[in-house]
Amino acid sequence: MNSFLLATTIENWIEGGSIWPLDLIFSLAPAGVWAAIIHTALVGAFFGLPAGVLIWAERKVAGRIQDRLGPTRVGGRFGWLQTLADGAKLIQKEDLAPDAADKMLFRLAPYIVVVSSFAAFMFLPFSEGLVAVAMDAGLFIALAVLSIEVLGIVLAGYASGSKWSLFGGMREAAQMVSYEVPLGITAVIPVVVAGSLNLGEIAQIQSGGIQNWIIFHNPFTFFAFFVFFTVTLASNKRAPFDLAEAESELVGGFHTEYSGMRWSFFFLAEYASMFFVSALGAILFLGGWWTGVPVFESLFESIAGTLAWILGGTLSLLGVSASSDYLAICFGRMIGMTVLLAKAGLLVVVQIWIRWTLPRLRIEQVMTTCLKYLVPMSCFLFLGTVLWPLVLMTALGRTSLVDWDSVGERVPIPQQTVVAPVKPDTEAADEEAENISDELNDDSVTQLDVVSANAVSGGSE
Repeated sequence: MNSFLLATTIENWIEGGSIWPLDLIFSLAPAGVWAAIIHTALVGAFFGLPAGVLIWAERKVAGRIQDRLGPTRVGGRFGWLQTLADGAKLIQKEDLAPDAADKMLFRLAPYIVVVSSFAAFMFLPFSEGLVAVAMDAGLFIALAVLSIEVLGIVLAGYASGSKWSLFGGMREAAQMVSYEVPLGITAVIPVVVAGSLNLGEIAQIQSGGIQNWIIFHNPFTFFAFFVFFTVTLASNKRAPFDLAEAESELVGGFHTEYSGMRWSFFFLAEYASMFFVSALGAILFLGGWWTGVPVFESLFESIAGTLAWILGGTLSLLGVSASSDYLAICFGRMIGMTVLLAKAGLLVVVQIWIRWTLPRLRIEQVMTTCLKYLVPMSCFLFLGTVLWPLVLMTALGRTSLVDWDSVGERVPIPQQTVVAPVKPDTEAADEEAENISDELNDDSVTQLDVVSANAVSGGSE
């Protein structure tokens, strides 16, 4: 898969565009600078907008489960602007810090949590080519960056100067570090199937029918998805694994002493991480940005071509040259991004549904679930995924139970031309060496003659 950075595409568009007054604005700085600014704004939008929508969705879903209406006043009948109203209220609150707190660490902790969640979005492909940083080890780097959130939570509990906050921070650190083990193992299972850590390539091999999705590749990957989803609930501090925020025991957990915008940063990172792990699960197991229905894929392709033709004609009237094929590719990727967002949103709704349905576990039950059940299950599923194609190849002569195209057949491998080593021609080499030695001898004889002639002439004088 030849993936490219979105910023590079934006830079090319800026360099080739001539729309007034954008051309005057873009002339103030190099195209690369504007591309970086626009790209950062887009990543920030994907980081902040889902969190705002999910906060509203949590209130509405919780209201429906509890036979309530939820937000109905701010922003119309459905309360669309409730999240903005909450943000405006939190901005106006005073930024307080306890007297016993470590002021620097107390103020630094929320930013570490937010930055770790924000940085993980840089490695998440929203469609083919729509990725901030396309890396072959994108999955590994994304999970590593996301795990830095633990540091901010520990600092928040330690720097608050409160034993309740400290207890909450220690609980959360123990929980998140423990659940990262089954999270990493279940995330590697699709890597074993696909043979790549590149998230774009993992999603790309799931194109075609729904049978190509990794969740349906074998029974072990099917159950691995549900283990992965359960582990992400604990990694995001969601019920029934939200012991660090148990109001009945620890008041508010590690963020008890926080208020205003710093308090909201923790929840912004939580909801953003909910969306991130849901999108990650969709890419690893649920086909990524592919619908799984070839009829829909053909329909979306025709829609993208029609939109590209309309937009290309409009831009040509404005004096802007744009390739219809390029616009069709862009619209196709936008449709793929919409599919991925829909899948991720559905998984987030399931997380919200579970929170308002299941009771909270005790801390020893949380750790027992991880260490005694989820870790052995994830190891068993990983081993089964590794041995599954070997057993089928031995028994059936193919790597899939049903006679479908295997993963290897769906991934085109570039053929490398192997040049056979040429044996040296010893006779030609010996002849060439003799010619070189003869030339050297002739040159040496000539030089000796010149020296002798000079000596004779000098002596006669």
